[in-house]
Amino acid sequence: MFKFINRTIKILVTSDFILNCGWGLLGPVFALFIAQKITGGDINQALRVAGLAAFFYWIPKSFLQIPIGKYLDKNHGEKDDFIFMVTGTFLAGLVPMIFLAATLPWHIYSAQIIHAFAMSLVIPSWMAIFTRHIDKGKEALEWGLESTSIGVGAGIAAAFGGTIAAILGFNVIFIFTSVFTVISAFLLILVRKDISSKKQLPHFVPVIKSPREDINP
Repeated sequence: MFKFINRTIKILVTSDFILNCGWGLLGPVFALFIAQKITGGDINQALRVAGLAAFFYWIPKSFLQIPIGKYLDKNHGEKDDFIFMVTGTFLAGLVPMIFLAATLPWHIYSAQIIHAFAMSLVIPSWMAIFTRHIDKGKEALEWGLESTSIGVGAGIAAAFGGTIAAILGFNVIFIFTSVFTVISAFLLILVRKDISSKKQLPHFVPVIKSPREDINP
């Protein structure tokens, strides 16, 4: 069934699968990491830090991706989309290393702001390229494949994340998350030769939640 899907879509979906495998490892243990390593076991303080950490990711990302998307739409061709997508994914790969070195709440908040900026580069550009390269007549199938891949990746990783953290510690989780994110970024480079220098008319796509919006812990 999938052999008739074009090369660019396959690469984008595979990259997203690996990305969500990485961040899926971190999701189940992030709050516990804050409690043990940042707040010294103070659960109430950990809950506040975790809540603010989410705030410092979602709010900046929500505001930044609109002007970034507007900028990308003004420029003909996909070269800028490609650069933003790859650069943002590499930048996101640095965030787990900041978590690894974090000792204070503001370290976590700073990492989340960087993550927000990175994903505000990635999400509009990734979705623009996916939209333009989607196979006509296979829109539902390919968006469904994308949604399935990130769900399976995140689900499998979540199942193992807690066990890995319990056996090997939080540091290994952060390293794995970073490595998976960097691999995802390198995979995206493979679509470079398929990038168009001219703006193409996008195919119709169903209105769904952005596939990369669930990777924040």
